[in-house]
Amino acid sequence: MKCLAALLMFAVATTSFQSDLNAEDDGKLRIIAFGAHPDDCEFQMAGTAAKYAQLGHHVKLVSVTNGDIGHWRMAGGPLAQRRTAEVQEAARRIGTTAEVLDIHDGELLPTLDNRQKITRLIREWNADLVIAHRPNDYHPDHRYTGVLVQDSAYMVAVPFFCPDTPPLKRNPVFMYFPDNFEKPNPFKPDVIVSIDDVFEKKMDAVDALVSQVYEGGALGSEETLRQRHADNPIARREWATDSWQKRQGRIADKHRAALIDWYGEEEGKAVKYAEAFEICEYGRQPNREELKKLFPFFGD
Repeated sequence: MKCLAALLMFAVATTSFQSDLNAEDDGKLRIIAFGAHPDDCEFQMAGTAAKYAQLGHHVKLVSVTNGDIGHWRMAGGPLAQRRTAEVQEAARRIGTTAEVLDIHDGELLPTLDNRQKITRLIREWNADLVIAHRPNDYHPDHRYTGVLVQDSAYMVAVPFFCPDTPPLKRNPVFMYFPDNFEKPNPFKPDVIVSIDDVFEKKMDAVDALVSQVYEGGALGSEETLRQRHADNPIARREWATDSWQKRQGRIADKHRAALIDWYGEEEGKAVKYAEAFEICEYGRQPNREELKKLFPFFGD
């Protein structure tokens, strides 16, 4: 009887949860990104996220660890709370959703429990597109975030893996953030997005991450505070804008051929700032037309 009751409760819960997913199926794209720390997603794709949000699509940026050792002057619960508040404010500014998982910074491992967490999050978001770090990134938390998302790429559709959360009926497209690491293979963009029109929106998100941007995070110092004008909101925003213009400009220049491919020669050559994404070999493999639907920012 207990087993039967449990099965009935599970059936009710599953039906209710699936109904919630169906209620959210409004014809808009659903994008979920996983960054290792409370800043990674924002640094990598806040501009693209803002473009999606402006079109009414749904974007969730997940921090897989809570960032609780990511500062030179504070740590533990107070830092985790501070960094959670920062990404929530960044999300408010660009119109997205933020979530921070309760996993210690620097301690992320590709365990079964964590694989289940990532799988459930992808399912719960009913994702069309999933984005994360590449597994050969420099930071162990970045690498293992990439591994965990890769490990979920097949499992999201398997009914009896995490059976408490309904499986996706269609496998999402999985993609990577860019990095500069060449071995065993360099990043190669399959899609590159001009963020010229939303660059200030990206800066709004970056500006909210005070502990990392203006105070230097784990490797900062008192000198960092002075160099980045941490106590002056106007001067520090100017410093950050200059820094991120260079950062996003380097991506545009490095992948200029891809920009021309997606935007045409004249427009592609004129792009100043860009964000780039590479298709993971796991998950659904989209063709060019499918990519245009997943990234609805390009002309015909």
